[in-house]
Amino acid sequence: MRGDAPLSTGEVARYCGVSPGAVWKWVKKGRLKAYRTPGGEYRIERGAFKAFLRENDLPVDPSFFARPVKRVLIIDDEPTIVEVVVRAVQQLEESIEVATAADGFEASLQIATFKPDVLILDLMMPHIDGFEVCRSVRRNPSTAHIKILIITAFGIHENIERALALGADDFVHKPLNIPALLDKVEQLLDAA
Repeated sequence: MRGDAPLSTGEVARYCGVSPGAVWKWVKKGRLKAYRTPGGEYRIERGAFKAFLRENDLPVDPSFFARPVKRVLIIDDEPTIVEVVVRAVQQLEESIEVATAADGFEASLQIATFKPDVLILDLMMPHIDGFEVCRSVRRNPSTAHIKILIITAFGIHENIERALALGADDFVHKPLNIPALLDKVEQLLDAA
C-alpha cells in the first residue's frame, strides 16, 4: 500500500484496536472525517486520521504516517532553468529526491538508474529531444507509469499537442511561472 493512500475503516479499526463498527460510528457522528467511494465504502485521508488521533489524545505512530520518497528528474539543457526548477521542487516537501539531466541521452541513463516518479522535461534539447524521451518512456512497460510534465519556450500549439499525444501528462511554458509549475508537479506526484 502507498504510504499516502486513503485508509479503509478496517485499517483505522486495526490501528486503534477497535471494531470497524466503532470507526463507522465515529464517521457518522462527524468525529472522524471520511468520504464515500463510488462503491459506497468509507475512506479516510491519512491527514484526517492523524488529526483525529491528536484530538483524542491517541498515540501517533510516525512510521504508519511516513510518506514514501518521491523522485523527480529534471531534464533541460539550460543550466539556469535546471537550477531554478531544482530549488523550487526541493521546497515542496522533505520526501522528494531530485536528479537532473542535460539532454535526452543523459535522461535515458537517469531514468534507468534513478527511477523517477515524475519527469520535468524540456522539449527542445540537443541529441535526443523531449519528444523522443516521451516516446521511449511510454513504450517501455517498466517506465510507462512515470508522469511527464513538459516545459517549453516554444508555445507552438502543435508541439504541445504532439508531446501530449506521445504521452506527456501536462505542460507549462517558459518563462516559468513557479507557483503554476509547482501546482502541476504536486498534482503529478500525488497521481504517481
